[in-house]
Amino acid sequence: MRKSRLGAMPRAGFWRDRGRSFCHIANVTEGTSPVTPRPVTPSDNEGFIMRIRKNVLLLFSKVPEAGLVKTRLTVLKDGVFQPDVASGLYHCMLFDVTEICCAAMTKLEARPHATDPVTGEEIVDTYEMRISTAPAENLEKMRELFAVSGTWPREIVFVDDEGKSFDEHYNDAFQKAWDDGADTILSMGGDMPALTVDDVVRGFEALQKLNETEKGGIVLSPDQEMGVSIVGWPRKTAFDHSGVFYNQEGLTVLPAYIAKARRMDLSAIYLPPVPDVDTMADLMHNITLVEALNYCAPFDGNTPPWRTAHALKEMGWDEVRVMPNDLRDPRESIDK
Repeated sequence: MRKSRLGAMPRAGFWRDRGRSFCHIANVTEGTSPVTPRPVTPSDNEGFIMRIRKNVLLLFSKVPEAGLVKTRLTVLKDGVFQPDVASGLYHCMLFDVTEICCAAMTKLEARPHATDPVTGEEIVDTYEMRISTAPAENLEKMRELFAVSGTWPREIVFVDDEGKSFDEHYNDAFQKAWDDGADTILSMGGDMPALTVDDVVRGFEALQKLNETEKGGIVLSPDQEMGVSIVGWPRKTAFDHSGVFYNQEGLTVLPAYIAKARRMDLSAIYLPPVPDVDTMADLMHNITLVEALNYCAPFDGNTPPWRTAHALKEMGWDEVRVMPNDLRDPRESIDK
Protein backbone atom coordinates (compact mmCIF):
# COMPACT_ATOMS: atom_id res chain seq x y z
CA MET A 1 0.00 0.00 0.00
CA ARG A 2 2.57 2.52 1.04
CA LYS A 3 5.54 3.10 -1.22
CA SER A 4 7.56 0.80 0.99
CA ARG A 5 5.26 -1.60 2.81
CA LEU A 6 1.75 -2.08 4.15
CA GLY A 7 2.80 -1.87 7.77
CA ALA A 8 4.12 1.70 7.60
CA MET A 9 1.30 3.82 9.03
CA PRO A 10 1.00 7.62 9.05
CA ARG A 11 1.34 9.43 12.36
CA ALA A 12 -1.85 9.82 14.36
CA GLY A 13 -3.14 13.36 14.11
CA PHE A 14 -0.93 14.18 11.15
CA TRP A 15 -3.26 17.00 10.11
CA ARG A 16 -2.83 18.82 13.40
CA ASP A 17 0.94 18.34 13.48
CA ARG A 18 1.23 21.14 10.94
CA GLY A 19 -0.54 23.67 13.16
CA ARG A 20 -3.43 24.08 10.74
CA SER A 21 -7.00 22.81 10.52
CA PHE A 22 -7.53 19.05 10.72
CA CYS A 23 -7.88 18.98 6.95
CA HIS A 24 -5.85 21.95 5.86
CA ILE A 25 -5.56 20.56 2.35
CA ALA A 26 -9.33 20.66 1.94
CA ASN A 27 -9.41 24.33 2.91
CA VAL A 28 -7.91 25.37 -0.40
CA THR A 29 -9.80 26.05 -3.61
CA GLU A 30 -6.88 25.64 -5.98
CA GLY A 31 -7.69 26.60 -9.52
CA THR A 32 -11.29 27.54 -8.78
CA SER A 33 -12.98 30.88 -9.14
CA PRO A 34 -16.54 32.16 -8.95
CA VAL A 35 -18.49 31.26 -12.06
CA THR A 36 -21.53 33.20 -13.19
CA PRO A 37 -24.17 30.78 -14.50
CA ARG A 38 -25.37 31.33 -18.04
CA PRO A 39 -28.06 34.03 -17.85
CA VAL A 40 -31.64 32.98 -18.53
CA THR A 41 -32.80 35.36 -21.25
CA PRO A 42 -35.59 35.11 -23.82
CA SER A 43 -34.62 34.58 -27.42
CA ASP A 44 -35.23 37.27 -30.03
CA ASN A 45 -37.93 35.25 -31.76
CA GLU A 46 -41.50 36.48 -31.67
CA GLY A 47 -43.91 34.29 -29.76
CA PHE A 48 -41.11 33.09 -27.52
CA ILE A 49 -42.15 30.47 -24.96
CA MET A 50 -39.68 29.48 -22.26
CA ARG A 51 -39.79 26.77 -19.62
CA ILE A 52 -37.35 26.64 -16.71
CA ARG A 53 -36.23 23.14 -15.68
CA LYS A 54 -34.57 23.05 -12.27
CA ASN A 55 -31.99 20.28 -11.89
CA VAL A 56 -30.70 19.55 -8.39
CA LEU A 57 -27.52 17.72 -7.49
CA LEU A 58 -28.24 16.34 -4.02
CA LEU A 59 -25.05 15.42 -2.18
CA PHE A 60 -25.52 13.48 1.06
CA SER A 61 -22.77 13.92 3.63
CA LYS A 62 -22.06 13.80 7.32
CA VAL A 63 -19.83 16.45 8.83
CA PRO A 64 -16.28 14.96 8.73
CA GLU A 65 -15.87 14.42 12.48
CA ALA A 66 -13.36 11.95 13.92
CA GLY A 67 -14.94 8.68 15.00
CA LEU A 68 -18.21 9.39 13.18
CA VAL A 69 -17.21 9.07 9.51
CA LYS A 70 -15.30 6.39 7.60
CA THR A 71 -14.88 4.30 10.76
CA ARG A 72 -14.21 1.15 8.69
CA LEU A 73 -10.94 2.78 7.67
CA THR A 74 -10.00 3.16 11.34
CA VAL A 75 -8.75 1.04 14.20
CA LEU A 76 -12.25 1.40 15.68
CA LYS A 77 -13.44 -1.16 13.13
CA ASP A 78 -11.43 -3.17 10.59
CA GLY A 79 -9.14 -0.41 9.29
CA VAL A 80 -5.68 0.88 10.18
CA PHE A 81 -5.97 4.67 10.56
CA GLN A 82 -6.64 6.77 13.59
CA PRO A 83 -10.15 8.32 13.50
CA ASP A 84 -8.89 11.89 12.89
CA VAL A 85 -6.85 10.72 9.90
CA ALA A 86 -9.85 8.97 8.33
CA SER A 87 -12.13 11.97 8.89
CA GLY A 88 -9.49 14.29 7.45
CA LEU A 89 -9.21 12.13 4.36
CA TYR A 90 -12.99 12.14 3.96
CA HIS A 91 -12.99 15.94 4.31
CA CYS A 92 -10.74 16.11 1.25
CA MET A 93 -12.93 13.64 -0.68
CA LEU A 94 -16.06 15.65 0.12
CA PHE A 95 -14.53 18.89 -1.15
CA ASP A 96 -13.17 17.18 -4.28
CA VAL A 97 -16.58 15.67 -5.09
CA THR A 98 -18.24 19.06 -4.56
CA GLU A 99 -15.79 20.81 -6.88
CA ILE A 100 -16.22 18.12 -9.54
CA CYS A 101 -20.01 18.48 -9.36
CA CYS A 102 -19.77 22.26 -9.65
CA ALA A 103 -17.54 21.92 -12.71
CA ALA A 104 -20.06 19.55 -14.33
CA MET A 105 -22.95 21.96 -13.74
CA THR A 106 -20.95 24.83 -15.21
CA LYS A 107 -20.31 22.68 -18.29
CA LEU A 108 -23.99 21.85 -18.58
CA GLU A 109 -25.06 25.49 -18.20
CA ALA A 110 -22.84 26.49 -21.12
CA ARG A 111 -24.82 24.31 -23.52
CA PRO A 112 -27.49 25.69 -25.87
CA HIS A 113 -31.01 25.56 -24.52
CA ALA A 114 -33.08 22.50 -25.41
CA THR A 115 -36.42 22.61 -27.23
CA ASP A 116 -39.50 20.62 -26.29
CA PRO A 117 -40.25 18.50 -29.41
CA VAL A 118 -44.01 18.56 -28.71
CA THR A 119 -44.76 22.12 -27.56
CA GLY A 120 -41.85 23.94 -29.14
CA GLU A 121 -40.98 25.53 -25.81
CA GLU A 122 -37.39 26.50 -25.18
CA ILE A 123 -36.21 24.57 -22.11
CA VAL A 124 -33.76 26.49 -19.96
CA ASP A 125 -31.95 24.14 -17.59
CA THR A 126 -30.75 25.58 -14.29
CA TYR A 127 -28.61 23.67 -11.80
CA GLU A 128 -28.47 23.76 -8.01
CA MET A 129 -25.73 22.30 -5.80
CA ARG A 130 -27.39 21.07 -2.61
CA ILE A 131 -25.73 19.34 0.35
CA SER A 132 -27.89 17.46 2.83
CA THR A 133 -26.60 16.46 6.25
CA ALA A 134 -27.85 15.01 9.53
CA PRO A 135 -28.66 15.49 12.33
CA ALA A 136 -30.21 18.96 12.13
CA GLU A 137 -27.75 20.42 14.66
CA ASN A 138 -24.92 19.68 12.23
CA LEU A 139 -26.36 21.90 9.53
CA GLU A 140 -24.49 24.98 10.72
CA LYS A 141 -21.30 22.94 11.14
CA MET A 142 -21.52 21.86 7.50
CA ARG A 143 -22.25 25.38 6.32
CA GLU A 144 -19.27 26.70 8.31
CA LEU A 145 -17.00 23.94 6.98
CA PHE A 146 -17.50 25.26 3.46
CA ALA A 147 -17.58 28.93 4.44
CA VAL A 148 -14.10 28.91 6.00
CA SER A 149 -12.55 26.98 3.10
CA GLY A 150 -12.60 29.84 0.64
CA THR A 151 -14.60 30.79 -2.45
CA TRP A 152 -16.53 28.06 -4.27
CA PRO A 153 -17.42 28.15 -7.97
CA ARG A 154 -21.14 28.49 -7.26
CA GLU A 155 -23.66 28.95 -4.48
CA ILE A 156 -24.26 25.84 -2.37
CA VAL A 157 -27.59 25.19 -0.66
CA PHE A 158 -27.37 23.41 2.70
CA VAL A 159 -30.26 21.42 4.18
CA ASP A 160 -30.75 18.73 6.80
CA ASP A 161 -32.51 15.39 6.38
CA GLU A 162 -34.48 13.47 9.00
CA GLY A 163 -35.61 9.89 9.50
CA LYS A 164 -35.21 6.64 11.42
CA SER A 165 -33.47 4.78 8.57
CA PHE A 166 -31.47 5.38 5.40
CA ASP A 167 -34.70 5.10 3.40
CA GLU A 168 -36.42 7.79 5.44
CA HIS A 169 -33.44 10.16 5.37
CA TYR A 170 -33.18 9.86 1.59
CA ASN A 171 -36.92 10.28 1.09
CA ASP A 172 -36.95 13.36 3.34
CA ALA A 173 -34.08 15.02 1.45
CA PHE A 174 -35.70 14.29 -1.91
CA GLN A 175 -39.06 15.64 -0.73
CA LYS A 176 -37.47 18.88 0.47
CA ALA A 177 -35.88 19.32 -2.96
CA TRP A 178 -39.21 18.65 -4.70
CA ASP A 179 -40.88 21.17 -2.37
CA ASP A 180 -38.24 23.73 -3.37
CA GLY A 181 -39.12 23.34 -7.04
CA ALA A 182 -36.77 20.64 -8.31
CA ASP A 183 -37.74 19.02 -11.62
CA THR A 184 -34.94 16.43 -11.55
CA ILE A 185 -32.70 15.17 -8.74
CA LEU A 186 -29.36 13.41 -9.12
CA SER A 187 -28.11 12.16 -5.74
CA MET A 188 -24.80 10.80 -4.52
CA GLY A 189 -22.44 10.64 -1.54
CA GLY A 190 -19.26 12.54 -0.81
CA ASP A 191 -16.93 9.54 -0.62
CA MET A 192 -16.31 9.06 -4.34
CA PRO A 193 -12.98 10.67 -5.27
CA ALA A 194 -13.02 8.85 -8.62
CA LEU A 195 -16.18 10.69 -9.70
CA THR A 196 -15.67 12.63 -12.94
CA VAL A 197 -17.34 15.63 -14.53
CA ASP A 198 -18.50 13.33 -17.32
CA ASP A 199 -20.26 11.04 -14.80
CA VAL A 200 -22.34 13.96 -13.54
CA VAL A 201 -23.06 15.26 -17.03
CA ARG A 202 -24.25 11.82 -18.15
CA GLY A 203 -26.47 11.59 -15.08
CA PHE A 204 -28.29 14.84 -15.80
CA GLU A 205 -28.54 14.05 -19.51
CA ALA A 206 -30.26 10.77 -18.62
CA LEU A 207 -32.62 12.51 -16.18
CA GLN A 208 -33.60 15.11 -18.75
CA LYS A 209 -34.26 12.38 -21.30
CA LEU A 210 -36.54 10.58 -18.84
CA ASN A 211 -38.22 13.87 -17.91
CA GLU A 212 -39.58 14.14 -21.45
CA THR A 213 -41.31 10.74 -21.22
CA GLU A 214 -44.79 10.11 -19.84
CA LYS A 215 -43.85 8.24 -16.65
CA GLY A 216 -40.26 9.30 -16.13
CA GLY A 217 -37.92 6.66 -14.73
CA ILE A 218 -34.75 6.27 -12.71
CA VAL A 219 -31.04 6.61 -13.40
CA LEU A 220 -28.45 4.74 -11.38
CA SER A 221 -24.75 4.08 -11.21
CA PRO A 222 -23.55 0.99 -9.33
CA ASP A 223 -20.72 1.00 -6.85
CA GLN A 224 -18.25 -1.87 -6.39
CA GLU A 225 -20.23 -3.67 -3.64
CA MET A 226 -23.69 -4.39 -5.11
CA GLY A 227 -24.95 -0.95 -4.11
CA VAL A 228 -25.33 2.34 -5.96
CA SER A 229 -23.17 5.45 -6.06
CA ILE A 230 -25.58 7.67 -7.99
CA VAL A 231 -29.36 7.50 -8.19
CA GLY A 232 -32.06 9.91 -9.22
CA TRP A 233 -35.27 10.55 -11.12
CA PRO A 234 -37.50 13.35 -12.45
CA ARG A 235 -40.33 14.80 -10.35
CA LYS A 236 -43.01 13.07 -12.44
CA THR A 237 -41.66 9.61 -11.51
CA ALA A 238 -43.78 7.80 -8.92
CA PHE A 239 -40.84 6.39 -7.01
CA ASP A 240 -39.01 6.65 -3.68
CA HIS A 241 -36.31 4.91 -1.64
CA SER A 242 -38.65 2.97 0.67
CA GLY A 243 -37.66 -0.68 1.07
CA VAL A 244 -34.34 -0.28 -0.71
CA PHE A 245 -31.73 0.14 2.03
CA TYR A 246 -33.47 -2.18 4.49
CA ASN A 247 -34.80 -4.72 2.04
CA GLN A 248 -36.85 -7.44 3.70
CA GLU A 249 -35.99 -9.97 0.99
CA GLY A 250 -32.24 -9.63 1.53
CA LEU A 251 -31.55 -7.79 -1.72
CA THR A 252 -28.62 -5.40 -1.78
CA VAL A 253 -29.25 -1.83 -2.88
CA LEU A 254 -28.66 -2.08 -6.65
CA PRO A 255 -30.94 -5.10 -7.26
CA ALA A 256 -33.48 -3.63 -4.83
CA TYR A 257 -33.77 -0.48 -6.94
CA ILE A 258 -34.06 -2.55 -10.13
CA ALA A 259 -36.67 -4.86 -8.59
CA LYS A 260 -38.73 -1.89 -7.46
CA ALA A 261 -38.51 -0.21 -10.88
CA ARG A 262 -39.52 -3.51 -12.54
CA ARG A 263 -42.57 -3.90 -10.27
CA MET A 264 -43.62 -0.34 -11.11
CA ASP A 265 -42.93 -0.80 -14.84
CA LEU A 266 -40.54 2.17 -14.87
CA SER A 267 -37.74 2.90 -17.29
CA ALA A 268 -34.19 2.82 -15.91
CA ILE A 269 -30.96 4.16 -17.37
CA TYR A 270 -27.67 2.56 -16.36
CA LEU A 271 -24.72 4.88 -15.78
CA PRO A 272 -21.07 3.79 -15.66
CA PRO A 273 -20.04 2.47 -12.22
CA VAL A 274 -18.42 4.86 -9.75
CA PRO A 275 -16.63 3.28 -6.76
CA ASP A 276 -16.94 4.74 -3.29
CA VAL A 277 -14.72 4.35 -0.22
CA ASP A 278 -15.94 2.42 2.81
CA THR A 279 -13.32 -0.27 3.47
CA MET A 280 -9.55 -0.55 3.20
CA ALA A 281 -9.97 -2.60 0.01
CA ASP A 282 -12.12 0.19 -1.43
CA LEU A 283 -9.46 2.73 -0.50
CA MET A 284 -6.66 0.77 -2.17
CA HIS A 285 -8.66 0.61 -5.41
CA ASN A 286 -9.44 4.33 -5.22
CA ILE A 287 -5.79 5.23 -4.57
CA THR A 288 -4.93 3.91 -8.03
CA LEU A 289 -7.85 5.79 -9.58
CA VAL A 290 -6.98 9.06 -7.86
CA GLU A 291 -3.43 8.86 -9.15
CA ALA A 292 -4.62 8.14 -12.70
CA LEU A 293 -7.25 10.90 -12.68
CA ASN A 294 -4.76 13.52 -11.52
CA TYR A 295 -2.20 12.48 -14.13
CA CYS A 296 -4.79 12.41 -16.94
CA ALA A 297 -6.50 15.73 -16.04
CA PRO A 298 -4.24 17.95 -18.20
CA PHE A 299 -4.96 15.74 -21.21
CA ASP A 300 -8.69 15.00 -20.86
CA GLY A 301 -9.86 18.26 -19.25
CA ASN A 302 -11.57 16.65 -16.26
CA THR A 303 -11.51 18.20 -12.79
CA PRO A 304 -9.24 15.91 -10.72
CA PRO A 305 -9.52 14.91 -7.04
CA TRP A 306 -6.38 16.88 -6.16
CA ARG A 307 -7.10 17.36 -2.46
CA THR A 308 -7.49 13.61 -1.96
CA ALA A 309 -4.27 13.03 -3.89
CA HIS A 310 -2.37 15.51 -1.69
CA ALA A 311 -3.81 13.97 1.47
CA LEU A 312 -2.85 10.44 0.42
CA LYS A 313 0.66 11.62 -0.36
CA GLU A 314 1.03 13.23 3.05
CA MET A 315 -0.23 10.03 4.64
CA GLY A 316 2.27 7.95 2.67
CA TRP A 317 -0.57 6.06 1.03
CA ASP A 318 -0.37 7.41 -2.51
CA GLU A 319 0.83 4.18 -4.13
CA VAL A 320 -0.35 0.57 -4.01
CA ARG A 321 2.02 -2.40 -4.27
CA VAL A 322 1.04 -6.07 -4.11
CA MET A 323 3.15 -9.12 -3.39
CA PRO A 324 3.76 -11.57 -6.28
CA ASN A 325 1.51 -14.62 -6.14
CA ASP A 326 0.49 -17.67 -8.16
CA LEU A 327 -3.27 -17.03 -8.05
CA ARG A 328 -3.78 -17.09 -11.79
CA ASP A 329 -4.97 -19.44 -14.51
CA PRO A 330 -2.37 -21.95 -15.79
CA ARG A 331 -0.19 -20.44 -18.54
CA GLU A 332 2.30 -23.21 -19.16
CA SER A 333 0.76 -24.03 -22.54
CA ILE A 334 0.75 -20.32 -23.55
CA ASP A 335 3.99 -18.80 -22.27
CA LYS A 336 6.61 -20.73 -24.23
